[in-house]
Amino acid sequence: MTDDSPRYLHPEHLVSTEWLAAHLDDPSLRIFDCTTYLIYETGTGRPYRVESGRADYDAGHIPGSAFLDLQEDLSDKTAKTNFMMLPIEELARRLAAKGVGDGSRVILYSRKAMQWATRIWWMLRAIGFDNAAVVDGGFDKWAAEGRPLSATPREYGAAQLTVRPRPAVFVGKEDMQAAIGAAGVCTINALAPDLHSGASGRYGRPGRIPGSVNVPATGLQDPATLAIRSPEQVAAIFRNVGADKSKRILVYCGGGIAATMDAFLLHQLGFADIAVYDASMSEWAKDPSLPIEVG
Repeated sequence: MTDDSPRYLHPEHLVSTEWLAAHLDDPSLRIFDCTTYLIYETGTGRPYRVESGRADYDAGHIPGSAFLDLQEDLSDKTAKTNFMMLPIEELARRLAAKGVGDGSRVILYSRKAMQWATRIWWMLRAIGFDNAAVVDGGFDKWAAEGRPLSATPREYGAAQLTVRPRPAVFVGKEDMQAAIGAAGVCTINALAPDLHSGASGRYGRPGRIPGSVNVPATGLQDPATLAIRSPEQVAAIFRNVGADKSKRILVYCGGGIAATMDAFLLHQLGFADIAVYDASMSEWAKDPSLPIEVG
């Protein structure tokens, strides 16, 4: 590898299962299972049903980990779309009640897809908490390696959490609309190719935000191990769609979840100006005043 080869620049934000196994007894760690499932539906007028991963956590989890319920406990339930960010101070209050504090190191994992862990990592970034990491490959890699599991629930005591807001890491529809056709912006859709092309209309009007390019979040993990692909592979994927470090990168998906997987890895590769469209196609596809592109 040469000095200018792509690499992940923030190893403190991405830990291996081996590292976690060796540090399970570290009293400063706050380990959380972040799993949520989307049960896709037809004929209901909604793209999916949200199902908490709590039952799977109760059946067996990484020893010492607690559970974070993204939709029920950490999202704005008054919003029209799922998973919307709470006001930063309120989110910080709820996370502090779960044990996230100034002296803790937070370790996040999820099942089936790392995007649930990266979503909470990105939310922590928004409130200015940087001592958090995602487990590479998540629960699936841990279990596949035959590592220990526990059915004993864990709750951490409340902590003191200082807020240093980064509101620019999330954007709304106005920012996305203003970016259409802007030379200094690369807009990336993290959804599957059929949703990007408009072959599927799961979120309402089929299609994508005009001018956006497609980097499906699922393609950034190895399909066998669910570990993140190599820096060279991931850098090539983003380079091939025109993502450049000189540009502002706006990432969206269906509801601001998969987009955080793309955003997390762009951050790892050294992109500095990255934001996630929180409501994403759950909002955009249902608003006929907003332009949409298919094909």
